[in-house]
Formats: sequence, structure tokens, C-alpha cells
Amino acid sequence: MSMFPQQNSGMRKPFELEYARDNRAVSSFFNVVYAWMAVGIALTAAVGWMVSQNTDIMRAVYGNKAGYLIFGLGAFAIAMFVQTQATKISANISTVLFLLYAGILGMLLSGIFIIYPAKTLFSAFLLTGGVFGGMSVYGFVTKRDLSRMGSILIMCVWGLILASIVNIFVASDAMSWLITYGILAAFIGITAYQTQMLKQVAHDVADDQVMAPRMAIFGALVLYIAFINIFLSILRILGDRK
Repeated sequence: MSMFPQQNSGMRKPFELEYARDNRAVSSFFNVVYAWMAVGIALTAAVGWMVSQNTDIMRAVYGNKAGYLIFGLGAFAIAMFVQTQATKISANISTVLFLLYAGILGMLLSGIFIIYPAKTLFSAFLLTGGVFGGMSVYGFVTKRDLSRMGSILIMCVWGLILASIVNIFVASDAMSWLITYGILAAFIGITAYQTQMLKQVAHDVADDQVMAPRMAIFGALVLYIAFINIFLSILRILGDRK
């Protein structure tokens, strides 16, 4: 299930890549962002594994297409709401919604624990961590303005989502693989773009004790979404099913 980050229109751009402020404020902001992102990933994994161990719940999740679709649309709506309203809703509400989103996604993705062996899941997770970490570092240190690239990649994700919907009816294996590789490439680039954007956000809200926690949850969500999409793409490419 591909979810994607939105640009936050409330932030300044183009990015100013030379900063005079204390880097400790940026480090502190990213520590919170990555901490909440890790919590979200752990919650998704825990919920997914627990659901996969219960036959009745698995049947309820995957046996009813309408119910699965409703939960999927609900997760999509939560992600969109948190991103578009990041500067308006409180940090506590954003946190609850983020964790709810991560939990729902864990339920929807629980099937991977049935389909793939543990070693494949672990390998995909390690590869995802390496790719995500490398691109996040690049986005943090690069002097190049990635905003134009990010906008293009987000539009590409929209196109890939539409292609996925079309492929439900077409059922083309070739198109399915094209979408998988397209999502992987798009979210690898988006990871770098979002990290650079969050670096600017960190400077903008460094002295704002109200806005900084809100934007940290926003940052955790958009990076979490990128991580999950990279992971699922790599997992399918590895393809070592039970």
C-alpha cells in the first residue's frame, strides 16, 4: 500500500542551504523525528506480527475486500490530515493520529509475515535501513536544492498510484514490476528531499516550543511513509516467499 508525503506549504522555500544558527537545535529536532519514526515502525511491525498470529483476525482483515479498502482509505485520510494540518493541530493529537496510522498499516500489512520467511523480512529491513539512512544523510548534507526534484517525484508517486489502481483490473505482471521499481526509485529520492526540507523546518521552528513538536511528528510521519514504501518495494524484489 503506497502512501506518500505532501509538501508543507507553510514552510519557506526555496531552501536556504547556508545556516548561521546553532546546529544543536537541528540535531535535537532530528533526534525527535527519528525517535518517533522508529516508534512508528516498531508499532507497525508489532501489530502486523500479532495480527498474523491470529487466524480469525487475519480472515477478518483479508477476507473482506470492502473492509480492507475502508481501513486503507482511513489510513490514507489520517496521513493526509496530519500532513496538511501539521501547523494547526496540537502535537498530542498529531502523535495519536500518527500512532493510529502506524497501527492500522501494521494490520493491513500483516500478511507479509505469512507470505515471506523471517530471513527475507530481516534482509529487506536491513537493506531498507541502509538505503534510507544513506539518502537521509545525503539530503542533510547536500548543498543542492532538492525541492524541484521532490516536487517531480511526488507527482510521479501520484502517477504510480493511479497505475496501481488500473493494474487491479489489467492484472499485468510487467506493469506490477514497473510500479514496484518506480515506487522504490521515487521514495529513495523523496527521502533525501524530505530530509532537506525538514532541515529547513528545524531552523524555522527551533525557538518555537509549540511548533517544533508539531513539526517533529510531521517529519516522523513523512519519513516513516518513505521507509515503509522502500521496505515493501525491496521485499517484493527479493521475492523469496514461503
